[in-house]
Amino acid sequence: MIRAVAFDVMDTLLTDPFREALHAATGHTVDEIIARRDPQVHPAFERGEIDEHDYWRAFAAAGIVADREIFHRVRRQHTRWLPGMRTLLDELDGQVVRVAATNYPVWIEELATGPLAGRLEVVVASCHVGARKPDPGFYQAVLARLGLAAEQVLFVDDRPANVDGAAAAGMRAHRFAHVDGLRSWLVEQRVLPRVAGADSAGSG
Repeated sequence: MIRAVAFDVMDTLLTDPFREALHAATGHTVDEIIARRDPQVHPAFERGEIDEHDYWRAFAAAGIVADREIFHRVRRQHTRWLPGMRTLLDELDGQVVRVAATNYPVWIEELATGPLAGRLEVVVASCHVGARKPDPGFYQAVLARLGLAAEQVLFVDDRPANVDGAAAAGMRAHRFAHVDGLRSWLVEQRVLPRVAGADSAGSG
């Protein structure tokens, strides 16, 4: 029996304005920044190995001027629910444990008390557990936090590597593209009820 559904957050539940916000704050694209800055800085920040002060200090060390206030203003202004996902989470209320399972730094706390508030029972982020998807340790941490076996948890993510990682950990996993596809999959998994008459639509 499925007891929980674990969702990636950015580009699955919410829009991810990170690239837009970083460009507004620095005048550089993400690719340009990666070419100049240590590529391990962002993963380390997401795993909680460095704090936000050290994260931005790495930009300065690479000769990149970054305005943190602009970054966070743009990030907040452009973080929105993806179409249909807020309603879908509401439909799952009381049916399963709704879980955020995300590669995200300390900014997850703001999201958890902001747009995600009241729609998730559990939040597991890479900065909490010291591992990032698709590292097996991340999925193990999610299961440990829930106290559930892998076969009791569904996993939803927009990135193929993360979906594959969840499947390797024993969870049934779905690559998110849009709410309609996800809803159909959740019906197949018997987490959501089948809409009456859906099978007979167009017949006769």
